[in-house]
Order: sequence, then structure tokens, then C-alpha cells
Amino acid sequence: MAMRWFYLSVLALSSLGLMCILFTVYWMQSWHGGFAWDGTIFMFNYHPVLMVAGMVVFYSAASLVYRLPQSWVGSKLPWKIAHAALHLTAFILTVLGLVAVFRYHNHANIANLYSLHSWLGITTVFLFACQWFLGFAVFLLPWASMWLRSLLKPIHVFFGTSILSLAIASVISGINEKLFFSLKNATKPYSSLPGEAVFANSAGMLVVVFGLLVLYILQASSWKRPEAGAWTERQPLMHERE
Repeated sequence: MAMRWFYLSVLALSSLGLMCILFTVYWMQSWHGGFAWDGTIFMFNYHPVLMVAGMVVFYSAASLVYRLPQSWVGSKLPWKIAHAALHLTAFILTVLGLVAVFRYHNHANIANLYSLHSWLGITTVFLFACQWFLGFAVFLLPWASMWLRSLLKPIHVFFGTSILSLAIASVISGINEKLFFSLKNATKPYSSLPGEAVFANSAGMLVVVFGLLVLYILQASSWKRPEAGAWTERQPLMHERE
């Protein structure tokens, strides 16, 4: 039963993650004219898509690698590489998202990093960069001692979930900020809930639900990779194959 519930959760999570990206793409395509890498507002439209894909969906996929029961047996190295590679993909998408918004702001003579959303977002990206380099240097490269890895692992895990929480908060504040700007002089204001507002708010709720499910799986003790020699009744997934 635990195995079945786990894979149902993974299926739901994959569907939600894809929906988060597709909703964001549709929002930018349908209400804001689509995409172009040219410094204009159409370049800005890449920003929300890339940030949702990178900081939320791919970041979450990387965080959940060690929750797959297949990762619990055999060598840990292939799963470490997968974990690092998915995080690197998330980071590259995130950097491209930042390039999109900074180039647009500079092209349109708009100030950078003045809003709470931008402060929260750039803090999240900075922490993500530190987290990735720390993880690569300490947990993937072979030089670090077991003592050092044991010391840093709780910190690594704490910041992993914290960065995801901050990323979700950044996305939600970004959606809200974009709606305030785009509907400021519209015929139907934000307060009257025009179609764009309903759709973008729904996209934001999808991101929240997706993030909560990821955080639940990360915190569920029965879905964590057991430590060496710690195969107990607390780890039922590898034993339940109905």
C-alpha cells in the first residue's frame, strides 16, 4: 500500500509540475504576446516560465531523487550525479530567467531589484548557488571525510527545503506583481477578476499545491533513503510490492 501511494504521489506530482509550466507558458502567450529573445517585453515573458520550470519544477525533481526506492540499494554515486545534474539544469534555467528580466529592464530603462519580489527572488537564487556548490564540493567530490559530510548534511537538507519554500514564495509574489502591473490601466481592474487574473491566480495555486506535495514527500520519514544498516519497519516501501 505504501508503495502504491508513493507512485500515485509521484504521478500526481509530475502532472502538477507539467501543468505549472504549461499554465505559465499559456499565460504569457495568450495575454502578453508570446516570446522573443530581443530585449523587449516579449523577452521578459521568458522570465516567469524559466523561473517556474527551474526554481520550482526541476529543483523539486532534483530534491526528490533520493525518495525513489530504486535509489536505496546499490551504489549511491549514480543518484548523486542525477541529483547534482538536475539541480544544475534548474540553476541554468534560473540564470536564463534572470538574464531575461535584467535585459528587458535595462532595455526599457526600468530599475532593477527594487521590489520585495526581486529581493526575495535574488536571495533565493544566491542561496541556491551556494547550496549547489557546497553539495558538489562536499557530497559529490571524494575528498570530504565522512565526519564533514555528517556535519553538513542536516544543514544541506535544511537549506534544500528552505530554498524550495522561498522559490514558491518568489513565484507567488511575482505572479501578483505582474498582475498588478499589467492590469493597472486595464478596462477591467484586478479587483474585478478579469480572465487573466483568474487564470494567473489559478496558476499560482497550482504552484502552491505542487510545492506542498513536494514538501510532504520530503518530510515523510517512510519515504526517505535509509542510512546504512538502518533497514527497519520505518522503511516499508522496498518491502511492499503488491
